[in-house]
Amino acid sequence: MGQDGTFLRLIWTVLTVVVLALLLHSFLYHYFPNLLQHDLLSNNNNHTVNAEPRVVQARGTLAEDEKSTIELFENSRDSVVFITTRQRVMDAWTRNIFSVPSGTGSGFIWDDEGHVITNFHVIKGASEAIVRVTDGRDYKASLVGASPTHDIAVLRINVRFQRYVPVPIGTSNDLKVGQKVFAIGNPFGLDWTLTTGIVSALDRSLPSGDGRSIDNLIQTDAAINPGNSGGALIDVAGNLVGINTAIYSRSGGSMGIGFAIPAKLAQSVMVDIIDHGQVVRGWLGVEMKQANQNFNDDGSFNTKTSEGVAIAGVVRGGPAAEGGIKPNDVILSVNGQKTITDTELVKMIAGIKPETAINIVVKRDKQEVELSVKVGKRPKVEQLEAEEE
Repeated sequence: MGQDGTFLRLIWTVLTVVVLALLLHSFLYHYFPNLLQHDLLSNNNNHTVNAEPRVVQARGTLAEDEKSTIELFENSRDSVVFITTRQRVMDAWTRNIFSVPSGTGSGFIWDDEGHVITNFHVIKGASEAIVRVTDGRDYKASLVGASPTHDIAVLRINVRFQRYVPVPIGTSNDLKVGQKVFAIGNPFGLDWTLTTGIVSALDRSLPSGDGRSIDNLIQTDAAINPGNSGGALIDVAGNLVGINTAIYSRSGGSMGIGFAIPAKLAQSVMVDIIDHGQVVRGWLGVEMKQANQNFNDDGSFNTKTSEGVAIAGVVRGGPAAEGGIKPNDVILSVNGQKTITDTELVKMIAGIKPETAINIVVKRDKQEVELSVKVGKRPKVEQLEAEEE
């Protein structure tokens, strides 16, 4: 029993000494640090008195691909702009209206007249857009027009006394998977950023803002992040091949799957917006029904047995009526291209300029009839009645 008491006292004594030592060390460390570190600091000071700077080696020769990438960026960056948007909000208590920041994005100079191209979703809902160019100047932009279907918007800045370099336009219909591409934009507000990659895939489709789909998109692994939208996707020659528009991401950041609107589609849309303030789409003036379309067991169209697009009615005075198309006709082909679904027919006609004559083959009373129809301009509001059977 006595031995146990002595052992416990010994343990408590040791613990007490350890705790007191820790408390003393902590006290000295916080209030008298030099007492603990004097020797160490003195040794360091004595050791570094005679230290000499290391020799800096000259930069090695850049590789040829590095030189070409640097040159490409330096030649192209002046064509790309930084866009910030603001939105008007009302204070619920004072009823005062304030302008607050709403987002950032990218764009590029289209021509000498100061037209700037960007994505529609970059300026959607904004009351004001400021375009900053590489020389640091800010311009208040006006909206020329937009196409939510194609996610493209055209702005304009006043460049009366200052001309900026428009981006050179390249071809997008001959792109190859594996081809090098470069994205220039302003991700997360970090202005004029270059990322590189390749064309990962072609002919991708994504839903657009109005419920339709944007087709023939370019897929790339060049890093595209929020803020890159509306920026330029260029090839090794510095020519525009696409407009960076969207990413697939589970985190909100780049996962190596980005999408760009091909330059060929973008150019036709932009020219329409600049000239007319809107996209001029071809219009036939027909109402379609799902008859004459056969389906496989999995729900897909059977292209071998489906006849074409059945017409339920035509608009009075519309292009179809003027060209001789009648209710219950089945449109088999347009300019020799077979039509299977109503979606295909709409896309075919929409891509044809108004006032263009086209050849349409219809099936009528079990006979094929060839008609010449002049495509019309899609009206903003359709007030014409359809002629029913």
